[in-house]
Amino acid sequence: MCRNPQPTFGSARTVSRRNLSSNAAIAVLSIIFFTWGGLTSLNDVLIPHLKAVFEMNYARTMLIQFTFFSTYLVMSLPAGRVMAHVGYRPSMVIGLIIAALGALAFYPAAKAPSYPLFLLALFVLASGITLLQVSANPYISLLGEPRGASSRLTLAQALNSLGHTLSPALIGPLILSVAVLGSAELAQLPAARQEAYRIAQAESVQLPYLAVAGGLLLLASCVYLFRLPPLTEATEQADPHRHTFAEALRHRQLRLGVIAIFVYVGAEVTIGSFLISYIAAPRIGNIDAGSAAHYVSYYWGAAMTGRFIGSALLRRIAPRVLLGVFALVAIALLATTILSSGALAMWSVIGIGLFNSIMFPTIFTLGIEGLGPMTPKASSLLVMAIVGGAVIPLLQGVLADRIGVQLAFMLPLLCYAYIAWYALQGSRRRALAPC
Repeated sequence: MCRNPQPTFGSARTVSRRNLSSNAAIAVLSIIFFTWGGLTSLNDVLIPHLKAVFEMNYARTMLIQFTFFSTYLVMSLPAGRVMAHVGYRPSMVIGLIIAALGALAFYPAAKAPSYPLFLLALFVLASGITLLQVSANPYISLLGEPRGASSRLTLAQALNSLGHTLSPALIGPLILSVAVLGSAELAQLPAARQEAYRIAQAESVQLPYLAVAGGLLLLASCVYLFRLPPLTEATEQADPHRHTFAEALRHRQLRLGVIAIFVYVGAEVTIGSFLISYIAAPRIGNIDAGSAAHYVSYYWGAAMTGRFIGSALLRRIAPRVLLGVFALVAIALLATTILSSGALAMWSVIGIGLFNSIMFPTIFTLGIEGLGPMTPKASSLLVMAIVGGAVIPLLQGVLADRIGVQLAFMLPLLCYAYIAWYALQGSRRRALAPC
């Protein structure tokens, strides 16, 4: 491993300190993965909450996910340039600070209350997470032997899923603490009480997101003070040539991997986004939204469990094979939830989380495999593809308004079909054609 120090924010005294071991660095990175997992899954709680506050249909409510995940499209290329210029550790610090500013912006958005301000706060928060994704995913993949890259990233993503799991269970009830009134019940209230109700609903997000902002700033301070091992050989700092995105896209496994990340994140986010509304439906779970929020934790908890198991399995089973099997099982579970009702439909869709587990880290590591100094460019492109989490939930929102939430799950089913093909065929590296 190259030991030439990457650019840092610290002084010469800081540079002289010993770097953390690889295991200690992985532990620090795992906390970052945990944090952005929790922030992302809070959107699943915001969706039913803000839908009630602003009395919106599904399509307009899905602007929450559209705004959050479209940030990856807009900000991934700038994030890649920042990471290539300053290095991995400073990029993580900057990303955490930007995410903290976004969390702080929830306070004035709730005070107004204003849906556009909520969306702006989400955009800033997601901009910070984008920089974390661009820097942390390739960093942990490259921090060790290449053949263990999928396993390492899957293990880190397990901590990401732990954040997804705990966040709705611990913070969700605080946001959903004010009982949600139906449109008919709300219409019966006097105008003054209607306005007071909307303000109370909106302000219930203030304290949770202020706490989130404080935690992010504390984590940024810790990462700033720690000396993560430098990996300049996998960035443009170590290469005299400046590779272009077009050069990176000449690699087939990356081109098709970008699409695979797009449809995977779209499918995963779509299921999580509709889970509370779907489970609360009379034909499925027939429970209130606050109780249904706990089932979102089961969905992400299944992904966390699968990632711990998957990290071990990937040491024994070829990543392409395991990815293909998991995608096929996800297809079967979605078909079951579309064609059934009651507990079977509910647990079938929750169970998909278990098989989502290895998909993102495996697709990511297959996409950047063997790209060397082009890794930052490839990472930016793969992170940009997370915009699928903006596009596909919005499309499903339109479908759900027309044909119902249950039948609209056909859309993520098609996404998993592509992932199965990518695993078995599209991810195989081929020799580049001459320029």
